[in-house]
Amino acid sequence: MSKLPVLGLGLNAIDYAGVVEKVLEAAAQGRPFTVSATAVHGLICAVLDARQRYRMQRFDLVVPDGQPLVWALNHLHRAGLIDRVYGPELTLRLCEEAARRQLPLYLYGSRAEVLGPLQGNLLRRFPNLIVAGSSPSLFRRTSAEEKTAIVERIRASGARWVLLGLGCPRQEVWAYEYRQALGMPIVAVGAAFDFHAGTLAQAPAWMQKRGLEWCFRLVHEPRRLWKRYLTTNPLFLGLLLLQILLGNGFLTGEGLAPERECLFG
Repeated sequence: MSKLPVLGLGLNAIDYAGVVEKVLEAAAQGRPFTVSATAVHGLICAVLDARQRYRMQRFDLVVPDGQPLVWALNHLHRAGLIDRVYGPELTLRLCEEAARRQLPLYLYGSRAEVLGPLQGNLLRRFPNLIVAGSSPSLFRRTSAEEKTAIVERIRASGARWVLLGLGCPRQEVWAYEYRQALGMPIVAVGAAFDFHAGTLAQAPAWMQKRGLEWCFRLVHEPRRLWKRYLTTNPLFLGLLLLQILLGNGFLTGEGLAPERECLFG
């Protein structure tokens, strides 16, 4: 469970089996447990935003969703990772084991037109999976009253854990703010909702293994993603080189505690 610093954010060198066991153990015990499947963009968000870094440093697991983060962990810390913990694949492995253990799931985030196909596809793949409920994102900040209603809806559903698909950095903010109120595991998996709903194409396996998934997604969503990839990728490489040259103490720090909750729904 120890975290290894990459650009000042602690990442867990862990495999799929380890994540699945820790999440579902917490679900069975009814205790909070937050997980973020983080790629380069999520890491850079934490580097540039001290409050986001504070939130993410308090996650139970921050796992390397992106192949470049696996390479960084192996180079900087000799982590010995042979694979990343890819959000869409983690989703399937969690659902498979949750179906076996009969731990009900709640789906939160994305849009209604995504949640319907997502739930249907998951149930076809895992017939014994219990989906206790689902709610689309409101795509805006929510009031304290709305937060209470969301918490009550999820808890009343009988769900034991939550899959969260709001995109970075909103999903990490949501998980941080709802962790204690929900009292159950929250696993932020980003674009996994769209991939498994069939509304967004996944990069071929050979591109994923070579760290080129960003290129595939940029071609398919240029208007939305061009700024993200053409700014964060060079910044990541430059800062990583500095950490290699200056040592692992580079960019350390807990960040700043949020002055008040910034409620996303």
